[in-house]
Amino acid sequence: MTTDIDTAGRPEPAGPPPAAVPEAIKAIPVRHYGRYVAGTVAVALLALLVYAFSQGKVNWGAIPDFFFNDRILSGVGHTLLLTVLAMVMGVVLGVILSVMRLSKNPVTSSIAWFYIWFFRGTPVYVQLLVWFNLGLVFQYINLGPIYKDYWSSFMTPFLTALLGLGLNEAAYMAEICRAGLLSVDEGQSEAAHALGMSQGRTLRRVVIPQAMRVIVPPTGNEVINMLKTTSLVSAVQYPDLLRAALDIGQTSGAAAEMLFLAAAWYLILTTVFSIGQFYLERYYARGSSRSLPLTPWQKVRKNVSALSTFRTSSTSSTSSASPSSKVAS
Repeated sequence: MTTDIDTAGRPEPAGPPPAAVPEAIKAIPVRHYGRYVAGTVAVALLALLVYAFSQGKVNWGAIPDFFFNDRILSGVGHTLLLTVLAMVMGVVLGVILSVMRLSKNPVTSSIAWFYIWFFRGTPVYVQLLVWFNLGLVFQYINLGPIYKDYWSSFMTPFLTALLGLGLNEAAYMAEICRAGLLSVDEGQSEAAHALGMSQGRTLRRVVIPQAMRVIVPPTGNEVINMLKTTSLVSAVQYPDLLRAALDIGQTSGAAAEMLFLAAAWYLILTTVFSIGQFYLERYYARGSSRSLPLTPWQKVRKNVSALSTFRTSSTSSTSSASPSSKVAS
């Protein structure tokens, strides 16, 4: 082992000099003044809105008094029933129409195109009124030996609402399902056909399961939209939530308050449906997303843990800085 000799004849120490300890990086967060201004303006506008309603002539006590009224709860049940049945009709007919639209048969594709064009081109409120007033055109409904009755007895408010909403929804679901089916690569169908699978089996086992990832999110939006669109059926005398609120408002003299009550119920129902839509989308995203979105409870736990970590770090930094301040004093 050799030792280097410097110019003064003294041996130099072997090995590299000790590395200097790097200073701790002091991160300074960027200040977003625009966010502070926007937040302040939003809080101020919200406070002004609350103050305006507090000064208005609103009998707020009438809302909790009628919130769980029997007629209101019956209206909520009728609204949910109509929403579910209309969406089932819309989804079933929409799948059939989307397959017909993609068919190579010009007759079936033209029929599907005309159906979608007609029902998407006319307002749903007009369609409800047309179904309700068809008794002015047809006096009887005659299905031969199966069924025969007066049109007014056959076309009840429930059937009017179901046909008006379900048939209209089928046109929109047809386009949603068609977009989902077209999102699946054609190679999937070709591989299934190469294995000897029929067209129908390929559609059920290969194409539709992969298309659900594209179909589910807009379908969830359609369910929420259908829940709100059911408020139109009060025009055809169907006892939904809005009709019950209007009737109670006329008899109790609290018309505006009952509208606020109906709005509160619609918000509660749409919130429940939105939560269900989130978990359904999360379920179908398992095979396509590397990391699934956090659930609301997981977000709360993450924020709480981040807050506790920040408090711990700030406390430790304060305690470590206190001895140096004492020495300096």
